[in-house]
Amino acid sequence: MVTLGADDGVAHVSSGTADPGSGTAEGVFGTADPTFGTADPAIPLSRNSPRGAAGKRARILRAAVVAAAAVLLSAGCEVLDEDGTSPGAGAQQTAPDGRAVSPLENPDGTEPGLSPVATDRDEAAARKLIDRLSTKGRGPKTGYARDEFGYAWMDTADGVPLARNGCDTRNDLLRRDGQKLRFRSGSDCVVVAMTLHDPYTGTTIEWRKQQASEVQIDHVVPLSYGWQMGASRWPEGKRKQFANDVLNLMPVEGRANSAKGDSGPASWLPPSKQIRCAYAVRFAQVAIKYELPVTAPDKRMMLTQCGG
Repeated sequence: MVTLGADDGVAHVSSGTADPGSGTAEGVFGTADPTFGTADPAIPLSRNSPRGAAGKRARILRAAVVAAAAVLLSAGCEVLDEDGTSPGAGAQQTAPDGRAVSPLENPDGTEPGLSPVATDRDEAAARKLIDRLSTKGRGPKTGYARDEFGYAWMDTADGVPLARNGCDTRNDLLRRDGQKLRFRSGSDCVVVAMTLHDPYTGTTIEWRKQQASEVQIDHVVPLSYGWQMGASRWPEGKRKQFANDVLNLMPVEGRANSAKGDSGPASWLPPSKQIRCAYAVRFAQVAIKYELPVTAPDKRMMLTQCGG
C-alpha cells in the first residue's frame, strides 16, 4: 500500500481515472422512452394484439436493461457513452470549502487548495503564463532516486516558504489545506485527523491518520519528471528546495495521486474537469520558477485546458 506522501510511482499510469459522479443507474438506463408501449386511450389493447405485445416487449426490455446496469455498477463497472466517456464525467463539482485560492492569486503556494480558473480574462492570463514555457524531449531516468532530492518532507530545505518552522513539510501542507484539524496530543504540528476538500476529484475526505494513504501529497511537477527535464544536473540544495516547495505540493486523494504517477499533463489530468486549467497553471508556475522545460505535448495540453 502506498503511504502518505508517495508521489512518484514506479509504474506509469495513464489518465484512466474515471470522473466521479457516474455511479448511478438512473439517468443512464432507467428513464423509459415515452414512445414505447403507449396505448391510444380510444383503442383498448389486449395482450394478444400487435400493439399490446410490442408494448409488453418494450417494458420487458427496459426492465432487463435497468437490471443489467445495476449488476454492472454493483460490480464496479462503469457505463460509458458511445464516445467512451462516462455520462456523469465532469459533472462533479469541486467541493466548495470557501478557502481554495486560484493559482493566479497564489504564486508562492502558501494559500490553501486550488480553485478553478473560471473567467475568460483569467484563462487568457493562464495561457500567457503557459506560453512562457520552453519545451524539450523528456530525458532518461538513469540515476533517479527519491533520495536525490533529500529525505522526505524535511523542514530544513532553504529558500522555500514554511521551512525551518519546527514542522515537517507534509504536516505543513495538511495544516495549510485541511479543515477541522486535530493534532497529536502535545503537538501543534502532527495532524491526526482533518477534513480535506480534494481539488483533483472534487470530493470531501474525512481523513484519519490510521488510513494514511487515503490522502497523499502530490508533487504537481513530479520529482522524476523534473529529474528527466534537467534536475539531474542541479546542485543538491536546489533539488531539496524543489521537493519541499509548497508551490509544488498538494494534498489530494490517494487513488488520484497513485494514478498520476510521474506523468506530465499530456498523460494525466485531474479527474475534475473544472480544475484542469488551474492544475495547468500550477504546473507552469513550478516549471517557470525552477527553469524547467516541459515536453511539447505537455505544453499543448496545458494550453488546451485553458481555452487555447
